[in-house]
Amino acid sequence: MSTEKKDVLRLILLRLVIVTSLVVSALIIQFSTSAFLSLNQFYLIVSFYMLSLLYIVLYMFGKYYALQVSAQIFFDLILITALVYISGGLQGFFYFLYVFDIIAASIILSKRAAYITAALSAISLGILVELMYFQLIPYYGPGQEMEISLGLMNYNIFMAWSAFFLVAFFMNYLTERLRKAQDEMQLAQKELEIKNKLAVAGEVSAQLAHEIRNPLAAISGSVQVLKDGSRLRKEQKKLMDIIVSESKRVSHSIEQFLNLASPVPKTFSRINLTDVLKETLTLIQGSGEMNGNVQVQGNYSSMNIKYYGNINQFKQLFWNILRNALKAMPDGGTLTVDFERIKKDKIQLRFADTGIGMTEDKKERIFEPFYSEFEDGQGLGMAVVRKIVDDYKGKIKVASEPNKGTEIIVILPLGNA
Repeated sequence: MSTEKKDVLRLILLRLVIVTSLVVSALIIQFSTSAFLSLNQFYLIVSFYMLSLLYIVLYMFGKYYALQVSAQIFFDLILITALVYISGGLQGFFYFLYVFDIIAASIILSKRAAYITAALSAISLGILVELMYFQLIPYYGPGQEMEISLGLMNYNIFMAWSAFFLVAFFMNYLTERLRKAQDEMQLAQKELEIKNKLAVAGEVSAQLAHEIRNPLAAISGSVQVLKDGSRLRKEQKKLMDIIVSESKRVSHSIEQFLNLASPVPKTFSRINLTDVLKETLTLIQGSGEMNGNVQVQGNYSSMNIKYYGNINQFKQLFWNILRNALKAMPDGGTLTVDFERIKKDKIQLRFADTGIGMTEDKKERIFEPFYSEFEDGQGLGMAVVRKIVDDYKGKIKVASEPNKGTEIIVILPLGNA
């Protein structure tokens, strides 16, 4: 997990809040009882403030935020151990501060960092208390001697260690759950944004398509009649061919628009997806879009996948995915198409190319209407694919890396197949 700049600031603010709370508590004790806290305890607390100022300067002008957090946690452990020593080891109450560093390591850094911090806290506390108990180092103040047995002292140390590692374990568990929940929320939000865009695009598409479709058909038909019935020069025929071909291209775009529009009644029947794919491949080859440098492979030709659906929708789905794959391989490559039954009630359609691939940003936007990574694209093909998959309550996954190709997996429930 990457450590962000805001995480460093949160740790600094959390430290200031905790230290300030300790100062306020110390002052209350100082003025409400006859007990006086050691001046060195206040010096250590001031050290926390001074280090926090240094951390703020590094936060404002520095980089390497994960290293900053690690350094802050390390110095915190040193100061906390000093506070534990001054307050009498296990007889004091400052050793609970180790817990905050463990929590910070889990939230900001990683699971491993949390366990390492817990281990360092346990080692620091254990060594300090053992040295004090056996008087290898003197007690800081009078009356701090531990009048307990060695077994009870070791038991208390073991309980403190257990608490440290339990905190690390539960914080890692909660942090992981929280991260997963955040990822799912972000994914759901993106899904909702795409569906809203699809809905808006559908409404606009239906209006525009119906306004353009009939005049375009009349223009194309008229040009074909003039072309066939007139004596035209070669240049004039070429111009009319351009008009007809461009009319077909616009007509295809209108069909894409209509597929984004509000659902219309469709005829469903049992279809063989392998046959539909083969027919689509034949159409693409006939259109001249598949050059001889592209090799199509996979198990699709040997599979017999029956599905209950609309044949035109699946022709559109295959057409759009395959054309995108071919556009991603302008210099040729390998296109792999695999069909598979999974979990007895689902089918998986896998399309993998060895093309130019996509960056993470392009991959996230692939289903947005009117967004295309190709110069001659309208940004409708994959939006239509997404809508068709949603119509069948299926799922679509995209994996891609720049210069390593793209893999698209469509998972559909079998239903009445």
